[in-house]
Amino acid sequence: MKASDLEKVRHIHDYAQTVPFKVSRKELYSAEELYEGFDPDNQATENSCRDALIYKHYLDNGKQARELEESLCRTIHDHGMHIALKDFFTEHDGKKCIGIMGGHANSRTDEAYRKVVLLSKNLTEKGFIMLSGGGPGAMEATHLGAWMASRSNKEVEDALKILSSAPTFKDKGWLSTAFKVREKYPQDKYVSLSIPTWLYGHEPSTPFATHIAKFFENSIREDSILTYAFGGIIYTPGSAGTIQEVFQDAVQNHYVSFGFPSPMVFMGKKFWTEEMPFYPLLESLVAKGRYKNLIMTLTDDLGEIEQFLLNFSQKIDNIT
Repeated sequence: MKASDLEKVRHIHDYAQTVPFKVSRKELYSAEELYEGFDPDNQATENSCRDALIYKHYLDNGKQARELEESLCRTIHDHGMHIALKDFFTEHDGKKCIGIMGGHANSRTDEAYRKVVLLSKNLTEKGFIMLSGGGPGAMEATHLGAWMASRSNKEVEDALKILSSAPTFKDKGWLSTAFKVREKYPQDKYVSLSIPTWLYGHEPSTPFATHIAKFFENSIREDSILTYAFGGIIYTPGSAGTIQEVFQDAVQNHYVSFGFPSPMVFMGKKFWTEEMPFYPLLESLVAKGRYKNLIMTLTDDLGEIEQFLLNFSQKIDNIT
């Protein structure tokens, strides 16, 4: 190696020591790690915790890194997240992993939020691992439900009441109230997996997820969410991002990219047939042969969703 090349390597190594994240990390994050330095009783600490410092560094150096050193550090970090995810699924059955997609703007006081909490709770109790993009709204509801698994309905309603004082992530106390629920209702029995990104760092990552794979590159993160939801994906009402995920998932299923197609559950009949009529479109494309291998259902009934996913899980277990 030339002396000039060795000097470049040393420079990159030295730069990697200055960033606020561990470049060579190969473990998933926990909420305690991401929010290290955050005090639920001191709102100001939200801007100085580990996650906030990484996000600030990310913005300061450009969402598309301007310097080679920064780009390499982010790439190596995200590679480590992939290794960590693979390790996670050596310990947990990927066929039991179910994703929930939906809007980040859903309020904690919305009935739709509550329904996702109950659905996720019931599926977790039945042995499934819940997965989401790890942000607020329907994503947070996914992990709150998993966190409250085996708790009574009364306890769930109490948790929702605590959270209702800060209905959206833009409200003061959104993060603090989540930690207060965690403190009042601790648990170490169930796991859930979230895959957020610093691209949307203005949306805080939910601390209800027990395992967090946070990426710098959103495109890699999006693909990972859809890839690892081997047990199926539940689509709740959302906007552009959710619609993108519907069709990206449909492509994976059409080509049977990962060995078998997974269910696509559309929760919200009116939304998916009238407000955003993509379910009839997909049905039409399937009928014309433009899409194949799509296992779909459309319903508002939580029990129907659970049974649909359980039936698929049992079928896959018998096949694989």
